[in-house]
Amino acid sequence: MSYYYTVEIKQVLDRTAGMILFCICFCLVLSVLTLLSQLGYADNRSVVFTDVTQDSGIKFKHYNGKSQRRHIVETMGAGAAFLDYDNDGFLDLYVVNGGFLERKKSRVTYGNMLYRNNNGNGTFSDVTKKARVGDSHYGMGIAVGDYNNDGFVDIYVTNYGPNVLYQNQGDGSFIDVTKKAKVGNEGWSTGCAFLDFDLDGDLDLYVVNYVEYSTSMKPCINLKTGVIEYCHPRTFRPAKDVLYQNNGDGTFTDATKRSGVYNAIPCRGLGIGVGDCDNNGYPDIYIANDTDRNCFYLNNGGIFDDISFSSGTAFNKDGIPEGGMGVDIADYNKDGWLDIFVTNTETNTLYKSLGDGTFTDISDEASLGGVSASLVGFGTKFFDYDNDGELDIFVANGDVQEFIDPNTRKSTYPQRDQLYRGNGDGTYTEVSASSGKYFSDKYVGRGAAFGDYDNDGDVDLLVFNCNQSVTLLRNDGGNANNWLA
Repeated sequence: MSYYYTVEIKQVLDRTAGMILFCICFCLVLSVLTLLSQLGYADNRSVVFTDVTQDSGIKFKHYNGKSQRRHIVETMGAGAAFLDYDNDGFLDLYVVNGGFLERKKSRVTYGNMLYRNNNGNGTFSDVTKKARVGDSHYGMGIAVGDYNNDGFVDIYVTNYGPNVLYQNQGDGSFIDVTKKAKVGNEGWSTGCAFLDFDLDGDLDLYVVNYVEYSTSMKPCINLKTGVIEYCHPRTFRPAKDVLYQNNGDGTFTDATKRSGVYNAIPCRGLGIGVGDCDNNGYPDIYIANDTDRNCFYLNNGGIFDDISFSSGTAFNKDGIPEGGMGVDIADYNKDGWLDIFVTNTETNTLYKSLGDGTFTDISDEASLGGVSASLVGFGTKFFDYDNDGELDIFVANGDVQEFIDPNTRKSTYPQRDQLYRGNGDGTYTEVSASSGKYFSDKYVGRGAAFGDYDNDGDVDLLVFNCNQSVTLLRNDGGNANNWLA
């Protein structure tokens, strides 16, 4: 064999070996990138959420009054909302607190707080006393809206105990008009929402109620350990929701039965979503229920029909009721029909609208299902954090029982939150790990508020954690794409 022929064969072998090595390296890199993407390390297009809580002046800690009797109320966090209460063009912040149920009175020292935005300089000032909005019942949720059409946003707070409606006086202060408005709803309320369900020009009010519970009830004991633990929600009878119709004179009327949102067999409600899902011009209502089937009320001109079963949104795709916690409604795939996303104690569920009054569970196809199996989702929302025109999703996570993992010997109570980026093709990619240090830490997440508090053109977050401090996350980089002021 000639020298030149031998050299040529060697060159061919070298090139072949090089190509094989390149293919192996490429496959390894692709596998690593895929794994990192599944773990939340996907490219986040230079958007980072920075924890600016300490510098902002927001000094708020939630108290759940954790007791030896383990009242189920203690498992719930509360809520918060961004609102421009003084119409100065900057978003202010109202935060709801819990309390201590073991005291003789239901009212507690640690009340709700209103923080005024200091003209967009990144800081807030506590104006609770001046504004007279420091309700100190055991708080749960909040809705904001101008129910009396005077041009100033009002505040409604749900509680374990009587709820509160604060009317904005337009001078930086509020007055409690709960009794006058007839919206006290004593019991255990959770989610709530203002909406104009009858399209008469003023905001009505839907109040979600959970269970009938009293602190005098017998605590639950784990038969294996003999330790008192938080009772399962099905231990208690579900409470009935209420829809208040605005009379236009500062008062409301209970319109639950005549409007069609009344259920003879109530469910244990937590989250509420509002949107026109059938494009008929009237807002529909979706309720995320805990261990019960979810409720979906379709608004037909001011009268609702419960289409939960016929629409395919009562259960997950396996026909099983889940522990519904939070819900949001939006057109995530831009097909002109609103879709529904529900967070659960099991896997989270995305219901895609088919445009004919029915929905299909595409959680796994959208990469939103299995990835949440080990987490307990609560507060959630569709929002476009990077201004690319695609709706992204945030989920606040946190367990309800303080279990110790037998393998790691660590508590499963605090959990990491999740941020999903919309890919524009009907699927999502988790980008939590590349979105800031906050997402690598664990909290007992319950709620979240969304708004551009610094007016820089991107959406910021405030995350509410049970028996912990709230966290203000500033969106850094989300305004790189075009936006409208």
